Amino acid sequence: MGKGNLNSCCCNDVGTDRQRATRRRSATRLFDRLRSFFRRGVEPKVEPAPAPEPGHVRGVVDHVIILDGTMSSLEPGQEGNAGLLFLLLKEMGPRANRRLYYEPGMQWEGWVRGLALIEGRGVAPQIQRAYGWLASGYRKGDRIFLFGYSRGAFAVRSLAGVIDRVGLLKREQATERAVRLAWRHYERSPSSATAQAFVRRFCHDEVPVEMVGVWDTVAAMGIRPPVFWMLASDRHRFHNHNLGRSIRHGYHALALHETREAFAPLLWDCPPGWEGNVEQVWFRGAHGDVGGQLGDFTAARPLANIPLVWMLDRAEVLGLALPEGWRARYPCDPEAPMVGTWRKWGKWFVLRRRRVVGRDRSERLHPTAVAAAGKRWPQAVGIGLQAAKPEP
Repeated sequence: MGKGNLNSCCCNDVGTDRQRATRRRSATRLFDRLRSFFRRGVEPKVEPAPAPEPGHVRGVVDHVIILDGTMSSLEPGQEGNAGLLFLLLKEMGPRANRRLYYEPGMQWEGWVRGLALIEGRGVAPQIQRAYGWLASGYRKGDRIFLFGYSRGAFAVRSLAGVIDRVGLLKREQATERAVRLAWRHYERSPSSATAQAFVRRFCHDEVPVEMVGVWDTVAAMGIRPPVFWMLASDRHRFHNHNLGRSIRHGYHALALHETREAFAPLLWDCPPGWEGNVEQVWFRGAHGDVGGQLGDFTAARPLANIPLVWMLDRAEVLGLALPEGWRARYPCDPEAPMVGTWRKWGKWFVLRRRRVVGRDRSERLHPTAVAAAGKRWPQAVGIGLQAAKPEP
């Protein structure tokens, strides 16, 4: 080959490398803009545990993560049961043995973000933010409590799935880059040799999740009215929302009267031989009733308080400290009216189907829902009633 040909080849190689580098930089900038877009307007509420006093040893810390559902927040009139849980815990003030994290659900802020909401975008960044926060403060022996409603319920179950499949980064390794790498292994191939090497080097050996408490997990990640049905792709198939070996206690409050197919519930399948404790309990009401997402229909609050109190009871039994006398704040009435499925934008959802009850051995009827189930779900009465108290 002549000298001119060699120079030509070298120039072509250099040009190709430059083009590749330019494409990589462009892709990186685009990725950063997208991440910035989904972070815009997201303001997680964080309450750190104060440092121990001089001479005192740091004890076991409870890390509490609460991820709310779409359109739910801490704004007056927008608080659901997840938000009320955060406010209840927050009023106790900084505690030496607790860290607290709350993130509101995705809001409708113009048609661009509205389209993202419809398509179910933003879930991955939400999980990564919570994962990074948890990793930055967790130490071996601490306890983890995860709570969520609707899409936030899907997110915290997936967060537990990341911990189960990939592990939790060690505190000193919890950089933004490491969080993205952990997510990449979770998304693509957590069992690959590369992923396993990453886990051994950067993650804790085992991290148990003390409790996952969720209100009405939905299978669809976006708001999916018929007009936009084709816009919502199945991009969330890789998520692990199952009962993994890391979960010790799983509690799921389910809406007996929800009929919208877009709000189809995503139950846990309790595998044979699973050693944890799981309860999936059906309550009277629709999706918003069980999650406390009531809008201005405050008459349904005494009904929504029933699954809220049920969840708080379970958390308290497991040792999560709550303010003294908290039950008196949430009066319950099983005969209170339901917010239902037809109010406001609920009319958009024309595809409807009665939910199937009693497919998994972990399902129970709450005592306040037995009468309602007997009328429309006679086969469900046979699944029995919940236990009065969970075993710690």
